[in-house]
Amino acid sequence: MTVSDPGMGLVIGMGLGTVFVGLICIIVICYIMGAVIKLFEKHVPAEEPKPSAQEAPAEPEPIENKGELIAAISAVIAEELGESVEAIRIKSIRKVS
Repeated sequence: MTVSDPGMGLVIGMGLGTVFVGLICIIVICYIMGAVIKLFEKHVPAEEPKPSAQEAPAEPEPIENKGELIAAISAVIAEELGESVEAIRIKSIRKVS
């Protein structure tokens, strides 16, 4: 090692220091950009849609081939769990959305 060669610790310290300074700069830039966006953002209160008297909640449509649907769902669940179809018991089915 000569006088002009930097030590290993100095090189590692400078590298880590550069990375952390860069990350801190990115965080500061994100905060500044967020503040600028909030300044230019229009604050318009969202109007809630009023339910009309004509629109009643729709009744769920009956399932035509319920046996086929249950068989298909059972097969998929059994395949995912690695079980046989006989080990799967579906107690109820309801539409989520």
